[in-house]
Amino acid sequence: MKRAGFWIYGLLAAFVLGSAFPFYWSYLVASKDSGMLTERIPPLIPGGNFWANAARVFDSVEFWKAIVNSVIVAGTVTFSTVLFSTLAGFAFAKLRFRGRDPLFVFIVATLAVPTQLGIIPLYMSMADFGWVGGLWAVMVPNLVTALGVFWMRQYTVEAVPFELVEAARMDGCSMIRVYWHVCLPAVRPAAAFLGMFTFMTSWNDFLWPLVVLDAGNPTVQVALEKLQSGYYIDYSLVLAGTTLATIPILIVFVALGRQIVAGIMQGAVKG
Repeated sequence: MKRAGFWIYGLLAAFVLGSAFPFYWSYLVASKDSGMLTERIPPLIPGGNFWANAARVFDSVEFWKAIVNSVIVAGTVTFSTVLFSTLAGFAFAKLRFRGRDPLFVFIVATLAVPTQLGIIPLYMSMADFGWVGGLWAVMVPNLVTALGVFWMRQYTVEAVPFELVEAARMDGCSMIRVYWHVCLPAVRPAAAFLGMFTFMTSWNDFLWPLVVLDAGNPTVQVALEKLQSGYYIDYSLVLAGTTLATIPILIVFVALGRQIVAGIMQGAVKG
């Protein structure tokens, strides 16, 4: 087996450094005061003010409450989206029922509808339910996504052979047991990727929480917006909050990244 050339490792290293530099720059600014941004040659070594700036973040806004709210919202939405998307993907890929293809086309077609187009009717619906200002208004509309259903259906078509499903049915498995014992283990890498993508999207969602949540019940992104809502923007304060808000995403990436890599390697070995 031929080893990769030096230039390939160089490109990979440059890509990794380029991807990590924005996070490092956020931490660099957060560890100093805003005066560093006016220097002709900005320093590239972190200072010692990060924890002081982080403490100011918690004093300036309800950041703990915002983190808890975002964890609840992102965790619930991620779990629900992965569950329902894998169920729907399995049904569309391996089950035969009337109207299956037109229904799937309709679901895919909803991807072409801009999110902003539905904000007003969605807000009116949340007001009718009495959910405006609470986390239910953020979670319920995102419990399942068309993109998740499409992604899991496309992956399930290739990952789960019909023969395996039929063999499980002949052994006496109910359809839900086929889904749990046959489908889920096979689509685990795709489900892990969907979970990571959904958590990141939900965690970074700004527009809808800003519209529907009360000022005293923010998510992380809404709280970060409050840090820069004054006439003078303290970038050390803002980027300290941004750095803290990035940590949960890194944790989820590390936790689910192993599943994704394991699935890729397993598929490579089979190929």
